[in-house]
Amino acid sequence: MKIRILFYVIGLFLIGFGVTLTIKADLGAGAWDALNVGLSNAFGLTVGSWVIIIGIILMFLNAFIVKGRPKFFSLITILFIGFSVDFWLMFLLKNVEFDLFLHQVLSLIGGILTLAVGVAMYLQTHFAVNPIDQLMISLNERFRLSYMTAKTIGELSALILAFALQGPIGIGTLIITFFIGPIIELINKPMTKRYEILIKR
Repeated sequence: MKIRILFYVIGLFLIGFGVTLTIKADLGAGAWDALNVGLSNAFGLTVGSWVIIIGIILMFLNAFIVKGRPKFFSLITILFIGFSVDFWLMFLLKNVEFDLFLHQVLSLIGGILTLAVGVAMYLQTHFAVNPIDQLMISLNERFRLSYMTAKTIGELSALILAFALQGPIGIGTLIITFFIGPIIELINKPMTKRYEILIKR
């Protein structure tokens, strides 16, 4: 159980760190992250606060889609990620700016890889799923859409809203949208093996 909790907590904090690096790169954040930044700039509150607010909205939306009850345990995941994003953005990386294009690219790549490792770690635990991921599952269950189609619908919806709110959309957004899935899949296999070895000890 200790290993499971450790993977869950570290994974979520890595997700927050990865998100922060992609935002700091200033080349375009992921669709949902761009939406949260856009909301923060337009209405105030921290980016992490909007992560939590959007997560709660999605939690109820997912329940409505499948005509079921909200998965309240996902609040734990939402809170961890929201606090993690604010921790990195407001404290450790608050005054960090990447002026050189090379540093921006490295920040983006580092953010994507860190994000992928974090997702692969927290998914091993099978605890409450992030409402963004749950949206894909809900659309699949209700409308029999493929995961790829359901994921695309969610990402495009967030992208449209982020664009309307002038969130940080750029080449990085496209890179994250098309490459984060395959990278997570690549990292997930060795992560699963490592997790199973540690659990059996």
